[in-house]
Amino acid sequence: MKRSAKRKAAERGSAMVEFVLCMGMFWLPLFLGACQFGFELIQAIQVTQVCRDAGHLYAYGINFTQSPNQYLLASLAPNLGVDPTGVGGSSVVILSTVNYIGTADCQAGGYSSTCPNYGTVVFTSQVIVGNQSLHSSAYGTPSTDSLGNVAAGSPSTSGYLNASSAVVQNFPGITLSTGTTGQQYAYISEMYSKASGLRWFFPGTDWVNAVSFF
Repeated sequence: MKRSAKRKAAERGSAMVEFVLCMGMFWLPLFLGACQFGFELIQAIQVTQVCRDAGHLYAYGINFTQSPNQYLLASLAPNLGVDPTGVGGSSVVILSTVNYIGTADCQAGGYSSTCPNYGTVVFTSQVIVGNQSLHSSAYGTPSTDSLGNVAAGSPSTSGYLNASSAVVQNFPGITLSTGTTGQQYAYISEMYSKASGLRWFFPGTDWVNAVSFF
């Protein structure tokens, strides 16, 4: 009877060690991984939604250089950390207007026929809301004025008609809209947000981002 009791006690001790090892080596990492995936999935959904909503508002003419509209954008998802002052925060929204440059655009800028950026898609404006030091646009960073506008340029001045920095990089093969003036244009909305969640357990990508075209 004593030997049986000792054997059962030893078995209980072995089972406890096996349980701890199993929890530490399999179930705990699995649980933490599921938590991290859940956090990042929620953040990805929020980033996608804010990016799309910001793009819609921008395409409808909302001026995001104005402070009240910047605070409105930040309020769409407070936990994403869009700082309207641009000082800090953990997210940035980049809104761009792009145009295809044709012969008429070149001639309107003072060129006799074509211009250096003829036949390309260029930035005509770009507005950044949030901490712009966090991330730049995947399509380019043109020189803009305080209202986010890119100068047209001419044979004697720099602008989107002739500046290489105004040309959109990696523009996808989509059909641009044609306005009443005959210009072909599109709106691009980008959002980059620092990845949240249990980053110290499972390091991965540093950013959750989304892009929308209108």
